[in-house]
Amino acid sequence: MKLLYVYKDYYPVIGGIENNLRDLAEAFAARGHAVTVLVTNPGPRTVEEQLNGVRVIKVGRFASLASTPLSFDFPRVLRSLAADLTHLHLPYPVGEVSQLLAGRERKYVVTYHADVTRPVQVAIMRLYAPVLRAVLQRAARIVATSPNYVASSPYLRPLEDRVSIVTSSVDPRRFAGEVNRPDGPPTILFVGLLRHYKGVDFLIRAMAHVPPEARLLIGGAGPQRAEWEALTDMLNLRDRVTFLGRVPEADLPGLYQSAHIFALPATTRAEALGLVTVEAMASGLPCVTTEIGSGTSYLVQDGVTGFVVPPRSPEALGQALTRLVRDRELRLRLGAAGQHRALENFTLEKMIERMEEVYRLALNS
Repeated sequence: MKLLYVYKDYYPVIGGIENNLRDLAEAFAARGHAVTVLVTNPGPRTVEEQLNGVRVIKVGRFASLASTPLSFDFPRVLRSLAADLTHLHLPYPVGEVSQLLAGRERKYVVTYHADVTRPVQVAIMRLYAPVLRAVLQRAARIVATSPNYVASSPYLRPLEDRVSIVTSSVDPRRFAGEVNRPDGPPTILFVGLLRHYKGVDFLIRAMAHVPPEARLLIGGAGPQRAEWEALTDMLNLRDRVTFLGRVPEADLPGLYQSAHIFALPATTRAEALGLVTVEAMASGLPCVTTEIGSGTSYLVQDGVTGFVVPPRSPEALGQALTRLVRDRELRLRLGAAGQHRALENFTLEKMIERMEEVYRLALNS
């Protein structure tokens, strides 16, 4: 089967959608399918390369608007590529418009990763919404990463009869380790891009409500780092909060194993799932996250594998973290339950099996 994946960025760009796209492309290439990935290049030139059996075409871009790379040549290149099935990863309006204009002759599926939530993007979305609805209505199948997101999205709810749930997953062999953690001060860990919707500012504020022996490690880079470091200084928390910067992929398993608790305090539904939470669960960490109507509270079962608290509440977040900091047996119990849930439900093998079924349904529709 010839598969064409369409999005705005690909490895070495790192992010939840980019990682999911790479996992799918490489897995289906390893199974003998002819896989092409169509994305944009950071510069104006179009380049082509082979990465782990995947043909990657990066079309030159001339500008970016509201985090959306713009490329005049994208529709033409998409039209020129032969494929039995196209797989769009949303949101990326240029890819979606290109499919409507140039890819109508082939069937396609859509992975709907997240609604648009940033104010400038929401304003644009009012104009773009009819195009998005057309893309979704014409798709042979739609993929969502959690049932929670289907229930809360105004774009997915009316089409739920054509939605399949395929949760983004990880290779558990990279992360599975001992639930027992090392001795020392209880360590709370956050890993991810430092962007507004991650809620790290509320996590920093929550440290004022957590026992003073606890430490917070923040792994990742992004536009909010300077602002959040300034907040840490303002709250006199420099001796308890450490910014690690971007963590190489090879170092992530060891980082999870060095911690005792994982926190993802997302503030908006731009955080559709939080694949880092799957990594943390596979590592045996109890997780604290927020209820924002997305997959965060699908991954973490409140009181079973961790705690789910209201967003934007340092007090509620601090209370949940305090329970885990003070109760080692609770940490071990929730961590073990989370590890079991991750290894049973959110492995790459299960993700590929579910996506194969989606492709079969799409081609037979």
